[in-house]
Amino acid sequence: MVRVGICGVTGYAGYEAFRWLRRHRGVTVVFATSEAQAGKSLAEVYPGPLNIALTSVEDAPFDQVDVVLLALPHGAAAKVAVRALAVGAKVVDFSADFRLDTPERYATWYGHAHGFPDMLPVPYGMPERNRAAIRAARLVAAPGCYPSSVILGTLPLVEAGVITDSTIIVDAKSGISGAGRSAKLNTLFAETHDTVTPYNIGHVHRHVGEMEQELAKNSHGFSPTVLFHPHLVPVVRGMLSSIYVRVDATLSEADIRALYEKRYANEPFVRVLPAGMLAAMAHTTNTNMCAVSITVTQPGWVTIMSSVDNLAKGAATQAIQCMNVMCGFAETEGLL
Repeated sequence: MVRVGICGVTGYAGYEAFRWLRRHRGVTVVFATSEAQAGKSLAEVYPGPLNIALTSVEDAPFDQVDVVLLALPHGAAAKVAVRALAVGAKVVDFSADFRLDTPERYATWYGHAHGFPDMLPVPYGMPERNRAAIRAARLVAAPGCYPSSVILGTLPLVEAGVITDSTIIVDAKSGISGAGRSAKLNTLFAETHDTVTPYNIGHVHRHVGEMEQELAKNSHGFSPTVLFHPHLVPVVRGMLSSIYVRVDATLSEADIRALYEKRYANEPFVRVLPAGMLAAMAHTTNTNMCAVSITVTQPGWVTIMSSVDNLAKGAATQAIQCMNVMCGFAETEGLL
C-alpha cells in the first residue's frame, strides 16, 4: 500500500481528495492536516461519513508517508513541499506555487518573488500532455481549474498547427467552491444567488500566465494570447469554458472533430462529444472527466465548449491521477 498524507483536508479540494482516495485500492491515508482544526476529528468540523484525526502541518509525520497531497494556499504550499521532499516523500501540489516555469513569470502573475526559485521548473500535472515527465517526478504541480478546461479544450488545435490567430478568447463559468472555503463577501449566498458575476476579465487573471505558458509549449512557434473572462455562477461546483478560436477556414467541423477524436482516443478522462451535443457542467460534475464539444460557427471560427468539475478534474482527482502515474498505478485507479 502507498501511504498518503493530505495537507489542508478541511478545504474543499482537500476534502474532495480524501473522499476519492477512499475508493482507491492501493493507498491508505496516514494523516490529514488542518491548521484551524488541529486536535479535532474531521467529522467534528466537516459533517459527513469521512473521519480522521486532524493534525497541524508542524506535527504531521511526513517521514511516515510515500506521497503528500498539498491542498494548501498559494505561498504556504511550497514551504511544506520542501519539508516533505526532504524526507523522501513524493508531492503533488494543488496550489500555484510551482505551476509557472520561471521565477520571473511567477513574479509577473503573482506580484511577489517566488520563495524557492531554484526549484523551478516543475513538471506540470496534466497527464494527457505530460505523462512521461510526471512518471519520473518527485514533485508535480497540479493545474488550476480554469487552465484544465482551457488547455484540454484547445490542445488538439494547438498541436495540429491549424490556429490562424494567436488570440484565444475564453468565456468561463465556475461554481462558487472555486473561490475556496474561507468566508469572503463576494462569495456569500446573498451576493451570488440569482446572478452571474464576472471578475478579473481580459488579460489580468493569474491563471492566464499558466494557460499561455502551457499552450505555447505545443504551439509550433506562435505565442498564444488568452483573453480570459471568468464568471462566478450560483452553483456549488462545476466549470464550463466557451473557447473561441480562429482556424484554417478550409477545415470543416468534421475535420476538426477528427483531430480531437484522434488526439484523445486513448485518454480515459477526456470525452469528445458527438456532433450536435454541447458540453455542459452536468456532463462532468463529480467526475474526473473533461467533456469537449466542437462547433464551427462560420468558416474559420470554431467554438469549443470544455467542461470539468472544478473540485475534481480541476483539482483533487487530477492530482490523484498524477499520483497514480507517479506511483505506477493504473491511471484510472480510484477514479472511475
